[in-house]
Formats: sequence, structure tokens, C-alpha cells
Amino acid sequence: MALRLVDPNHEYIVVSVTPDLALDIGYTYAGGLGVLEGDKFYAAATLGLRYFTFCLYYDEGYVAYDFDSDDNPIPKPQTQPEDFIKSLRSEGEFKIKLRGEDVSVEALSYTYRSAKAVFFKPVSPQWASQLTKRLYIEGSVEEKFYKYTLFAKSVAEYIRGYLPVYDIAFIDLQEAYTAFLPLILKIPGKYRLVIHTAGIWGHPSFPRNLIHSEYGYRLIPPEVVLTDVGLAASSQAFAVSAKHLDILLKIFPHFSEKLSYVTNGVNIERWMHPTLKETYESHKLTLDSLPVIKKRVKKELESFLRSYKDVSLEDKVVVFWGRRLVEYKRPWFIIRLINELDRKDIIYVLSGKAHPHDGYGLSIMKEFMKLHKKKENVIYIPEHTVGIAKKVLQGVDLLLSTPFSGWEACGTSYMKAAVNAVPTITSRDGGALEFIVHGINGWFFGEDLREPIDYTGPEASKINEAEYQEFKNLFLKVVDMIKSNPEGYFRVALSALRSFIPRVSMIRVLRDYYPQLIKLPTI
Repeated sequence: MALRLVDPNHEYIVVSVTPDLALDIGYTYAGGLGVLEGDKFYAAATLGLRYFTFCLYYDEGYVAYDFDSDDNPIPKPQTQPEDFIKSLRSEGEFKIKLRGEDVSVEALSYTYRSAKAVFFKPVSPQWASQLTKRLYIEGSVEEKFYKYTLFAKSVAEYIRGYLPVYDIAFIDLQEAYTAFLPLILKIPGKYRLVIHTAGIWGHPSFPRNLIHSEYGYRLIPPEVVLTDVGLAASSQAFAVSAKHLDILLKIFPHFSEKLSYVTNGVNIERWMHPTLKETYESHKLTLDSLPVIKKRVKKELESFLRSYKDVSLEDKVVVFWGRRLVEYKRPWFIIRLINELDRKDIIYVLSGKAHPHDGYGLSIMKEFMKLHKKKENVIYIPEHTVGIAKKVLQGVDLLLSTPFSGWEACGTSYMKAAVNAVPTITSRDGGALEFIVHGINGWFFGEDLREPIDYTGPEASKINEAEYQEFKNLFLKVVDMIKSNPEGYFRVALSALRSFIPRVSMIRVLRDYYPQLIKLPTI
């Protein structure tokens, strides 16, 4: 049963537990989940929520890359910036038990208005401090297990020692890696699980003997799926888009009474270009003023891109494909498109990096770098940080999104683009189905698939070929519109901005998650 708050005037605490978190400084995130949780953090602070986000501290961040003479990506650690380290305040050390030993953990906090992010850093012994050197990079199943067990035990100890439990309204577990926490800290009715993984893939599991060794439970399955643990321990669970819920109900029918959805959003304050935002909020954004502003923002992008390649964006259609380099996002679509089209009037900006253990993703990085060197109208930016994504999404003409349908839980890049009057060409997947109206504020291609399909199998090959041809034809049609009918294009761009802003705002998302805590202003 969902928690009912009897005193709406009491300042309740919201806790969010996440494996990664993208603040405006630091390297404590790998991709979409971290950025989403960072957006929630800043939006919650704006609303005045007593909001606590818990994360691990990663000494060496996630991963950065150099390239050798053959364009092979060479992974290397990310050194945490000095300004990030100085922004953290130590709240002291405490001890937890891990592998039967005492482990000292330091709590480092970053405060922004009413919100606080707490990063847990194991100090000693040495083997424990090594567990959290890197985000999402482990050498074995056991190492991964102890990393997230350390995280759960640290969160539990912090809540017991630093927070009044009776003031906690919700403990939201972001993704399955956080689902160990309810096995340690029993607070019935307050846990909720937010599932960010689409389909039947990507749900982590661990051997039951490891779980017994640290938690004392003798569970029945030889491999314990953490999503099942989180769903069982939570009073509510959320998908992150309507389609995502539809898919999850087929995978976890035994928890259907707990599942609902809150579609993801973005922090508009963080992502929208200041000039565009100011013009929009002063009710001066029109079909006449939008092209003037966009031209100025495009010049800003040109200045930024020149640090990578001497390029002019004048009279060019600038398109962007940027995200984590994993196979289901079909980066080969953009590679094939670039190779098949001999169009000097199109500038392609590519961005993204792979997990260092993902051979497919690393091969795509190599292909991207080869295109960057070979073609004057291709710019590849290996890093895909918040700052870089913001600059690019604000200045391009068009965003391309190509995931295999059924694999994208929600996605938010098209939201960040739309609030900057950048429409998207996208496959029919995730939350885009709730916001884009084809030909009005963006464009769709492909099928809306709702049954799990292995994107590497023979059935997927047929789908891929058909969808690529549809994607290519649609892309050429939209580019032609931008070139020959700019008023038509800017009408779509303006419709994207106006239709997305009220619906993708992170304020809306937080109201959907915490209606009992966030009051609408009275008129």
C-alpha cells in the first residue's frame, strides 16, 4: 500500500538511491540514468524539497579515451576535477561490515539549496577502497556484488545515523543495483523501485551463495535477479514511460499491482539556452524571432566545434547523433547514412563512448574516429558530458535517435533538443511516443514493437534493413525541408518547443512522483 502523509505541512524527506549521478561538476556518471538523477536533484532543490541523493564516490570516474595511430580507442580513468573535490564536505567516517571485516567509509556531501547529494567513499582497508575506483567497471561478479553491497550498507548506516527515519516519506531505488538496501534496512512502506531498463535484458543477478554470505538469507533461485528483490521489497514500482510499462507488465506480471509509470523529463533550467528561455518566457518567441535566435546559437556551436575541426556551419544543415555506444541504439544507422550520402551541405556531429569491456561499442568508436578524419563534414566528440551535450543540442538543426524498438525505456535527448527548438527524427520507442506528433513537432520512422526481439537475430535483420531505408528517406525529406522550406521547418521546431516544455519539465516529473509533497500554487 502506498504511503499516506497525514500532515501535508510537515517537511518530509525524499531519498533517492542511484548508482550514478551527474552533477554540473565531477565524473560520477556514465550516461542517461546519472543525467536524469542530476536533473531531479537540481529540480527538487528549486522546489525546496528536502531531497537526499545517495551515490558512490568514484576516484577515477567512469572512462575516457585516447586513440592510437590506427584509431583504436584506448581507455583511461577520469581524474576527478579539483573544483568537484573542493565542493564536497566531509560528514565524517563510519564503519560497516563487509566480507567479515570492518570497512571505514567516509560520507562526502554536496549541497545545493534544499537538496543534498551524499557520496560514499571507502577509506580502508585497501581492497575495499579499490571497489569504487571506477563506475560500472568491475573485474568479476564478486567485485560487482561487493561494490553494491558496500553501497547498500553505507546508505543504511547513513540513514540510521544522520536522518530521522520518521521524517522519510519515500526511499526511491533507482535501478536494480540499489535493491540490496531493503535487505539491510527494514522500513516497510517507504521503498519504491524505479526501473530504467527496458525488456528482459539488463536485469542484474547474483549467485545466492554470495547473498547468503552477506545478508544471511537462503534464497531459492541459484541466480537471484535483483529487480525481483526490489519489486518484492517495494510498495510501489515505476516504469519510465507508458510503453515501458506495457513491456514490463509482460515480464513481471506477478508484480503488476505495484507497477505504474512516470514518464521521464528534463530540468529545463539546466538544458534550455538562456536567450531562448528568456524570449519564450517573455512571450516574444515567434516564427520571426526564432530563426534569429537559432542563428546566433548556431554561431556559438560553430565556435565550440572549431576546437575539434576547422568547420563552418554557414548554410549547412547540422545534425546530431550522440549517446552511449551500445548495439541496440543502432549507431550503424548514422555510419551507413554518412557513407551513402555525398552531401557537403550537411554537417554530422557524432558523440559518445563505449564501456571499455564492450567490443561492439569500441568498434563503433573506431569507425566514428575514421569518419572524423576522412570526411570534412563529420565531427566526432568521444566525450558525451552534460556540458558538451548541452552545447551541441542547443545549436544543431536536427537530432537523430535510432534505437531498436522495444529497447529504449524512455530516452530524454529528444526532450532536451525539443526545448531548444530542435526537432527529432526517431524510431517509435520509449517516451517519444507520448510527445512527438509525426510531421507536427518531430518525425517517426519504423515499427512500434512491444514484444521482446533479439536485435542481433534474423528477425531483427529484416526489421533493421526496412527501417534504415525508411529512416534514410525521411532524413532526406527533412533536410530538403530545412533547405527549401525554412518556414515549414521552423514551424515544426517552434511546435516542438511549445508542446514539450510543459510536459517534459522535471517539475512535472517530481509532482507525479511526490504529489503529496509538492503543492500546486493557489490562484
